[in-house]
Amino acid sequence: MERQTTSTNTIRNVFREHLVPRLQIDIPAGAFGPCVHGLRHSFAVRTLLRWYRDGVEPAARLNHLSTFLGHVNPAATAVYLTITNDLFQAASRRFEAFAPSPQEVKP
Repeated sequence: MERQTTSTNTIRNVFREHLVPRLQIDIPAGAFGPCVHGLRHSFAVRTLLRWYRDGVEPAARLNHLSTFLGHVNPAATAVYLTITNDLFQAASRRFEAFAPSPQEVKP
């Protein structure tokens, strides 16, 4: 039996031509609307943010995220991990809990 594959162009076209119009999003002239690639970025960042909020060590789970996104390693996934304000704050809180404040450091 022959296995059918779906090309990335098919996925992109169905998303752009069928799904986005059903959302009835007002897209200003000259602006790009939502795209499948943007969903991958959002998924990656939100997953990382959820791990921080749940107390999970992100570095220990990056291989999982890379595999889910179809990458061979976390370095290939790094391009999807855009820093957002929420992600920055979560990472900062994690760092503050780890590192002593300047007042706690004795010379």
